[in-house]
Amino acid sequence: MNKVHPKKLLQSKWTAVSPLNKEKHFMVTSVEFDDDNNMIDCVVEAVMSKNEYHIAWRDLNNISQWRQGWK
Repeated sequence: MNKVHPKKLLQSKWTAVSPLNKEKHFMVTSVEFDDDNNMIDCVVEAVMSKNEYHIAWRDLNNISQWRQGWK
């Protein structure tokens, strides 16, 4: 399990374990919180194609989907 703290996600780097569309390396480019400091949105951007995807930030905890850093 990756240890992910929502307040430290912005600009963090991630590697997809099973790349889709030849996109493997990503960076968190946007994180939004509500009034109660609960994360409501997380956006990752593919490094090569610049495609953006909205994901549930808790998915980054799953080591079968994501690895921390660029590997």
